[in-house]
Amino acid sequence: MGGGVTTVERTQVFLLPDLGEGLSEAEIVEWRVAVGDIVTVDQSVVEVETAKAVVDVPCPYAGRVVTLHGAAGEVRPVGQPLITIAPLDGGGDEPAGHATYREEERAGSGNVLIGYGTGHGGATRRRRRPRLALAPEPVDAGPAEAARPDTRRADSTGTDAGPTGRTLVGTAPTGPARSAAALVISPIVRRLAREHGVDLATLHGSGPGGVIRRADVEAALAAPTARLAAVPDPQAPSAQGDDDVIIPLTGVRKVIADKLSRSRREIPEVTIWVDVDATGLLETRAAINAATPDAPVSILALLARICLSGLRRFPQLNSRVDTDAQRIVQSAGVHLGIAAQTDRGLLVPVLRDAQRLTTAELAAELAATTTAARAGTLPPARLTGGTFTLNNYGVFGVDGSTPIINHPEAALLGVGRIVDKPWVVDGQLAVRKVTQLSLTFDHRVCDGGVAGGFLRHVADCVERPALLIAAV
Repeated sequence: MGGGVTTVERTQVFLLPDLGEGLSEAEIVEWRVAVGDIVTVDQSVVEVETAKAVVDVPCPYAGRVVTLHGAAGEVRPVGQPLITIAPLDGGGDEPAGHATYREEERAGSGNVLIGYGTGHGGATRRRRRPRLALAPEPVDAGPAEAARPDTRRADSTGTDAGPTGRTLVGTAPTGPARSAAALVISPIVRRLAREHGVDLATLHGSGPGGVIRRADVEAALAAPTARLAAVPDPQAPSAQGDDDVIIPLTGVRKVIADKLSRSRREIPEVTIWVDVDATGLLETRAAINAATPDAPVSILALLARICLSGLRRFPQLNSRVDTDAQRIVQSAGVHLGIAAQTDRGLLVPVLRDAQRLTTAELAAELAATTTAARAGTLPPARLTGGTFTLNNYGVFGVDGSTPIINHPEAALLGVGRIVDKPWVVDGQLAVRKVTQLSLTFDHRVCDGGVAGGFLRHVADCVERPALLIAAV
């Protein structure tokens, strides 16, 4: 990852670094420093949101902050000024043990994102505020105090009572008390509420400790009786409640829109489906978890194992079309994407070389990966490079779907909800656990015979999991 620097009259201008994976811009979520602050090498100075993840950006220079280029909520292109640092005069005020810049920057490596640096300055880097373990504050704030912006920031001990309007467990509230009804961690959630006039004090958070999440704000916008704060707009018509809601197509939403639109434009996709009796799969999962209660497996993990078996038999579906070279590229490994609904939108984290994992390892990786995706802590590299996607849309209570392929992949398997349905077993009517499987595939990489063979193999393994042993 590359970051740029410009030097003008002893000041050092740190440019927004290349965040990788084709990302060309990032939105400023929150500045960690202010003009006049003294920063050390590799200290995190700003939190930014890309189309892939929310990341901290450390500065490779030590000195005094002269200029912050951009405000919270502003989108900055890669390569544009981010922060200007002035070296401390005489060197007497510079924190001990720190050079003006890192050796990597002198060599031009540009590894400036947290997680990619060398650890210089790690002992003095400001600790990132915890995102969980929250406790509500007193609710007796008066109107004047409640309206006053809270500009307090975390100190070196980690104590924090603002600006996100919460108190960390184990710390005492300082300054004016704020209402526990507006318990918000994310500046993005605050901005979304502000842009659409949602009064956060009227919402009940669904997150840990009552934290208000993005989904809570969006639910308030969708509710017909949503309580909206009065936001004056000189250009708005006098009639109340008649204005259109304008939602900028930015960030993750924009990337999703672009990728799905490109998929529909370029890929001649076909969807086939089949109903299957999943009773045997549920019984197998119960038996595995009874034998290994400390390492339980999920239905999703078993479905992933079945997909891997099917892709070994039908590798045509583990490929992509290189339109420039007019060729089909079959991947040597299965980089399994798992569709995950998050507060930031639909993400597809990738388990690289999933075919090398055991079923227990698949289960553990899936659990950890989806949790990290929903928390927004996955690095951008974990959200790209998939070769086949598994989408469990049954969690939304629906039976079937015709999903759009995750470009540039060639296929996607969708799984509906598992419900009790009448089913014929050995000529007799019985109640069984039934689900619908749908396979959307790129007709350029294969014809219906291959796609049908793959889906039938998956269906047979769901109905008779013992076939997995024979397929190995």
